[in-house]
Amino acid sequence: MANIKQQAKRIKTNEKRRLCNNSFKSSMKTAIKAVEAAVKEGNKEQANVALTFAFKKLDKAQQKGLVHANFVARNKSQLAKLVNTLN
Repeated sequence: MANIKQQAKRIKTNEKRRLCNNSFKSSMKTAIKAVEAAVKEGNKEQANVALTFAFKKLDKAQQKGLVHANFVARNKSQLAKLVNTLN
């Protein structure tokens, strides 16, 4: 345990941020899987709705600094290509 009061506070805030970041990353991965599941079912409308939600989650994760910009670009491209196979 830290002896310095400010460091004890930092430990608490770092733990809170870590939990929030993990939660957000998990929801982002779930959104990506929802798109893949909708495409697997062949449901075009549901896939498009899930795609826009996944794009929103990916952009927000990049904005928060949780993931790299190239990761977001790659995933958005792959998901869009996947949804376009339903046409």
